[in-house]
Amino acid sequence: MSTLNQDAALWKQAPWTWAVFGLTALLLFLVFNDGLSYLLVTWNKQEEYSYGYLIPFVVTFLIWQKKDQLQRIPFNGSWIGVGIVSFGLLLYVAGNLATLFIIVQYSFLIVFFGVVLSLVGWQVFRMIWIPLLILVFMIPLPNFILQNLSAHLQLISSQIGVAVIKAFGISVLLEGNVIDLGSYKLQVVEACSGLRYLFPLMTFGFITAYFYKAAFWKRAFIFLSSIPITVLMNSFRIGVIGVTVEYWGQKMAEGFLHDFEGWVVFMACTGILFIEMWLLTKVGKNKSTLKEAFAIDLPVSSPKGIPAQTRPVPKPFIAGIVLLTVVTVISMLVPQREEIQPARKEFSSFPLVLNEWKGKEERLDKIYVDTLKFEDYVLTDYKNTNNKTVNFYVAYYGSQRKGESAHSPRSCIPGGGWKIEDLSRYEVKGVDVNGKPLHVNRTVIALGDSKQLVYYWFQQRGRVITNEYLVKWYLFLDALTRNRTDGALVRITGYVEPGEDIKEVDALLGNFIKTVNPYLSDYIPN
Repeated sequence: MSTLNQDAALWKQAPWTWAVFGLTALLLFLVFNDGLSYLLVTWNKQEEYSYGYLIPFVVTFLIWQKKDQLQRIPFNGSWIGVGIVSFGLLLYVAGNLATLFIIVQYSFLIVFFGVVLSLVGWQVFRMIWIPLLILVFMIPLPNFILQNLSAHLQLISSQIGVAVIKAFGISVLLEGNVIDLGSYKLQVVEACSGLRYLFPLMTFGFITAYFYKAAFWKRAFIFLSSIPITVLMNSFRIGVIGVTVEYWGQKMAEGFLHDFEGWVVFMACTGILFIEMWLLTKVGKNKSTLKEAFAIDLPVSSPKGIPAQTRPVPKPFIAGIVLLTVVTVISMLVPQREEIQPARKEFSSFPLVLNEWKGKEERLDKIYVDTLKFEDYVLTDYKNTNNKTVNFYVAYYGSQRKGESAHSPRSCIPGGGWKIEDLSRYEVKGVDVNGKPLHVNRTVIALGDSKQLVYYWFQQRGRVITNEYLVKWYLFLDALTRNRTDGALVRITGYVEPGEDIKEVDALLGNFIKTVNPYLSDYIPN
């Protein structure tokens, strides 16, 4: 339990100041309404962030824990907090003009931290900054980071899961994220990547480390260990599913049992964290019991008879409220920007005959359509008069403001079991896009004895971009200056026959691109 100095003065808020705090909360809601509303949508739709609802309550509790200490300290406020509020509001304006919710959400946190600092000052802020930092865990990662992380975790989970299955003497083959048991194939999809455990467990690990009374390195170890624990336990879960499918059939990988196994894995992960804490209490000079090291303190009651002083409202806090009020009024008076989505043809009308090339349209399975979240796409195998085949795929996004964006083949190719042997930037001779030579990512991939040559690029609002990170920069820039976030991924694949010179496939893809390029502008607006 916390101790309280009997001789220290007590501070309390005047009743009318609670109305000021309520006004501040209202202003924050009015300014950041769109970003916060979409945050709730994310918590509802993405299971890996469903714990977000709990975070504000946890943070409130952790600050309330220090109530007995906080009431002994006056709130002096800090003008640096006003500067942080100003920076956060500028970031909000940029995010709002760019109509990118992720920027608006992070700017909300910055403004909130600045408001708190402008109210309480540095002495109090140092006491509560760690609980406040937990709020970061409720904001989703940028989608392109999430995609890359998920792809890597899928591969790791698949590989370790197969090792578990083989440990039971079961014959199994792994091709990327597909576990082939012979009679049944398990697809390790995004939902099985472990992210739905990783983010909640990292949050739990951070909170646990906060409560853990031990050396800093021990607390850091507890938090960081949540990452490998999640990956290993999720991989073990995949392995167990494979074993149970082998002996008891396909139903073991579906429905309630599949979800129940996930719940058991998460509880096992939390149990391992507590075992870690117990073991760490036995390490080092200051040994203790787990009960002593992991104790949740509650604030003690204030001594009776001590007069309470009323806290004045700090001037920096008033300045922060004024800034918020100005931005609120401006945001309500300025009309909401409607994102421009240029007119275009739909890929359903894309020609199947392109000079010497004749195409056969293919369709993606629903699981991939749901994952990729594009607005429109085309997937066609084209054959020329020499019976050479080229696979043509374009995924188009009318808006990328909510995080939906093209999955980079660099992340997706390994998931199909293909190994990237070479990746370079390559100029396609004789092909221009908007007056500039076409540069693509040239990728040589292999799976067993099969080999393919893949060209891909991002065609976005008149630009051809090969760097995934530049795509994000121009997405922000064009959203801000042109009010557009549309764009597409173009991928063209050629099959390298055994003994065939890969330069011949380069020439084949180059010839196809020369043929198809004039048609693309009708389907991918400049």
